Amino acid sequence: MDPLHTTQSGLPESEATAEARRLLDEWAGKSVRQHPTSYRDDTTPPAFGTTPPVPQPDHRIVPAWAAGIAVASIGVGAGITGIGCGAWLVLQGLASVSLAGVLMVTLPFAGLAMAATAIGGAISKARAAVTKNVYEGPVTHHTEIHNNSTTRGAFFARTRNDIH
Repeated sequence: MDPLHTTQSGLPESEATAEARRLLDEWAGKSVRQHPTSYRDDTTPPAFGTTPPVPQPDHRIVPAWAAGIAVASIGVGAGITGIGCGAWLVLQGLASVSLAGVLMVTLPFAGLAMAATAIGGAISKARAAVTKNVYEGPVTHHTEIHNNSTTRGAFFARTRNDIH
C-alpha cells in the first residue's frame, strides 16, 4: 500500500488530524543543535618560525610531450583555418563568375585548340601515304622457337625462359 497515494486511511479524519498535530508539536519541541558552517582564525601568522621550509616539488599536471602535442595541434588548426579561409575566398570569387565572363575568358583558348586540331589533322592527312600492296604468289610463314627453361631454388623457385 502506497501511503502517499492512498484515498482511504486507516484512521478516521479527526484521529488523523490529532495524530498529525501531536507529531508536529513533538518535532517543534525539540531543541535545534546549531552546527557552525564556517570558522575564521583571525590570529596573524608569524613572519618566521623555527620550522624549516617545506620542499615543494614541481609536479606538472600535463607531461611535456602532451603539452607539445597540444601546441602543435593548435598550430595545425590555425594553419588549416588559414587554408580554409583562402579556399573560401577562391570559391566565393568563382561563385560570382557569370557565364558570359567564363566564355570571354575561355574563348581564346578554345580558338587556339580548334586551330591546333585543324593543323594537326591537315598534317596527318598530308603525311599519310596511299599505298596498296598487291602480293602475287604464295606466302609462307616460317617460325622457329627454341625454348631453354631453367629452374633454380626450392622454396622460392625462379624459372628463367630463354626464347631464341
